[in-house]
Amino acid sequence: MVPTPTLRSDRLLLRPFEERDREDLVRLQSDAEVLRYWDSPPWTDPARATAFLQRCRELEAEGTGARVVVERVEDGAFVGWCSFVGYDDTHRSATVGYCLTQAAWGHGYATEATRALLDWAFGAFARLHRVQAEIDTRNAPSGRVLEKLGFRREGTLREDCWVAGEVSDTHVYGLLRGELSSVERESESVSAP
Repeated sequence: MVPTPTLRSDRLLLRPFEERDREDLVRLQSDAEVLRYWDSPPWTDPARATAFLQRCRELEAEGTGARVVVERVEDGAFVGWCSFVGYDDTHRSATVGYCLTQAAWGHGYATEATRALLDWAFGAFARLHRVQAEIDTRNAPSGRVLEKLGFRREGTLREDCWVAGEVSDTHVYGLLRGELSSVERESESVSAP
């Protein structure tokens, strides 16, 4: 078991999901524009939140990662969520992802939240060597987030996703231990609140 962290950066609080987050989560995952480049369609059934929240608990119990709520410190607003999942101790690797509300786009929150979660992950999983991220090739802003963090685009999976009858390609990005960008951070330190 690896407890889901509570982390704080300059502008954000990352914390475990709670039942009170259900409505915000459903609203986010039901937004067709937010999920435009995802490999699954927007939620049409609010009950999907139950499985999502259960999976958050399972990740913690399995010790294979964490999904955390991202909220703004200044007003407690729900910004979205960020995940570090699929930790495999044999291969010393995992996957990172994020999903933010439209109102949060363009403010650097994805970069700040992902950096905080990666800082935690490289400390909590001592053998972790590689983190991977996959994005739709049309999602240039997400690619810029990853590149700011030091990820390198390693390849393209051609026509690997079909969502709502539309096919898309996926860029694969990788980050090795020690490559987390030293570019000026929006948050110089990450700590428990």
